[in-house]
Amino acid sequence: MAMSVSPVRGTRDYLPREMRIRDAMQAIILRTYENNGFQRIQTPIMEDIERLDKSDGGENLNMIFRILKRGQKLDLQKENLTEKDLADMGLRFDLTLPLSRYFANNKAELRLPFKVIQIGEVFRAERPQKGRLREFYQCDIDIIGEETAAAEQELIHTTAKALQALGFDEFTVRLNDRRILFDMIETAGFPKEEVLSVCITFDKLDKIGAEGVRKELTEKGFDRAAIDAFMQIVGNESITLKEIAEYCGDGRAARELEALLESAKELAGGAYGIEYDKSLVRGMGYYTGTIFEIVSPKFKSSIAGGGRYDKMIGKWIGEDYPAVGFSIGFERICEILLNSESLSFDAGQKRMGLFYSDGDVMNDVIRKADEFRAEGYDVTTIRRGKKLGKQIAALENEGFDAVYVYGDEAVKELNR
Repeated sequence: MAMSVSPVRGTRDYLPREMRIRDAMQAIILRTYENNGFQRIQTPIMEDIERLDKSDGGENLNMIFRILKRGQKLDLQKENLTEKDLADMGLRFDLTLPLSRYFANNKAELRLPFKVIQIGEVFRAERPQKGRLREFYQCDIDIIGEETAAAEQELIHTTAKALQALGFDEFTVRLNDRRILFDMIETAGFPKEEVLSVCITFDKLDKIGAEGVRKELTEKGFDRAAIDAFMQIVGNESITLKEIAEYCGDGRAARELEALLESAKELAGGAYGIEYDKSLVRGMGYYTGTIFEIVSPKFKSSIAGGGRYDKMIGKWIGEDYPAVGFSIGFERICEILLNSESLSFDAGQKRMGLFYSDGDVMNDVIRKADEFRAEGYDVTTIRRGKKLGKQIAALENEGFDAVYVYGDEAVKELNR
């Protein structure tokens, strides 16, 4: 019986046409980020398992790919084996933890504020489904060392410009602040140690509705008066951020978020939406302040997200540094654009197929291809078969721009 050649579930093979578009998209995102003053770094895909386990990564902590110990480190004869006995490293589930470790390790060489780009693969052992893979790319920009909302403003503006450069126009940036959420929950009467549990339930508001949130909180055994007080505000669809500020014990975070909303709207100039979303929670436990997502009518879930994580770096070096990041969901926007009838961005240099015959001198063929390459074409040389028309049709189907038959006078343009 033949062995299966399908990729592992939750991973994908990419055809040349897909890779051409993916590479072009990454180049556009990178160019936009660099144009706005961010610098690219690279971190390993592997991290010590202890760091991953203590990263406050929310539900992602249950989806870590753990790497088995090697050689003498792995003692399978030991009684009562635990995960710590079997694994000492894991694959990164996002780019934020590696960045925090990177900064802690290299801070003496870095200028503050550190404006950084990361584009790379991350891995999550979750159930594969449409729009969710186990191996996928993220495109992150982060600012470390800036404590004011200037960092959020710049990240929102730069991420929006990257999406616009890819052809997105109908999208909305939604903002909230974890401090407001925590304040609302505590003011309602929930115990401080249960705030994250309430947040996990509240994060389902879009899926299960206000009554579903109430039911789940009740099932968790929380005080009815606290649930009623909390639902009174979160169930009010017309409530404003100013009204929420008055409800909170400390309205400072709400006032700061309102100022950020106004400045972001002014900078957007109507090109994309900016709005407050009281139900926005985001799953990572390490967020400490502002959180944001970008949604598009072309995709059911968010296409970008991030927030402020001022306490993560301090875990490694005992000194806190303000930090905030924004990540584009690369696979989600790829799915949208690859299924689009037309792309509004340049997918790279023009491509040409140069056909030669068995009797042609190969060195002369290659020199001719180099002439076209110098003119700006990416050229592939192809030995001419019996059915040249079929070969040309195949190139046209792949999206090639031109063909040239060695010895002819003119180049034939395709897809015109």
